[in-house]
Amino acid sequence: MSRGIPVLVVEADCIARAWENSLIQLNQHGGEITTQYDKPGDPPSKDATMLLTVLNPLAEPMIHRDFPGGFEDLQEYVMEVCDGIKDHWVRDPDDPKDTRWEYTYHQRLFRYTVPSVAEPIDQIERICQQLAQTGFTRRAQAVTWKVWEDCDCYDPACLQSLWCRITEVDGRHLLNMNVRFRSNDAYKAALMNIFALVQLQQRIARRVSELTGLDIILGRYCHLADSYHIYGANMAEFQSRFLAALESRTFEGRTMNYVDVRDMMDEAVPRILEKAKKP
Repeated sequence: MSRGIPVLVVEADCIARAWENSLIQLNQHGGEITTQYDKPGDPPSKDATMLLTVLNPLAEPMIHRDFPGGFEDLQEYVMEVCDGIKDHWVRDPDDPKDTRWEYTYHQRLFRYTVPSVAEPIDQIERICQQLAQTGFTRRAQAVTWKVWEDCDCYDPACLQSLWCRITEVDGRHLLNMNVRFRSNDAYKAALMNIFALVQLQQRIARRVSELTGLDIILGRYCHLADSYHIYGANMAEFQSRFLAALESRTFEGRTMNYVDVRDMMDEAVPRILEKAKKP
């Protein structure tokens, strides 16, 4: 920390390996910084700016066994981000007594509202339309931040932006995606974030394929977190579970193929939809 926040770089072939390696690097080289959420007696967090690249986002293994929650939780989060199953959980900004969520990522990406614009903006569809017209455009992006709201709200959006571009390599059309988080809980949230956003990347590729008639496949996924951190309150669990597993199990034993649990996750969809009906 002698010259500021460490900047760490991780590159791997698949989601599970990239996430695991990012935590190893963060634990070894991250700085120690207190947070606004620390309780008395909590140790400082491990923190760094992280640039994480998944070269083949759909390569197995996609799932790490040490991510928080279970497979149904992961499916629920994908549906929250990609399908908006919890958009109705967002509070009414005109009602000071409404204590529901400040936002969902799906709402900000697919139904972004601006006070001076009559209709919500579907930023993801606009990305797809831009890419269909000019695949190499540098303008295909979506943002979540609302400066007129988020500077003062209690729980502002962590995900800040998506940026997409299509490149052509050996006759293949590759959809590359960059994602930026201002703040990212590396141990308790990042793998679920990455997994869900790769699902969104895949949906964007499919939509652009529909619009162009081209076979758009996934290129690399790049994840930039300004603050990539392990909270001090979670450090004991991180050491006893995650670090201990590095010594006691092989990489294959620490990870799981999505294809092996996909049916189980799909079967959970009706339960998840029923659960999401009420905030």
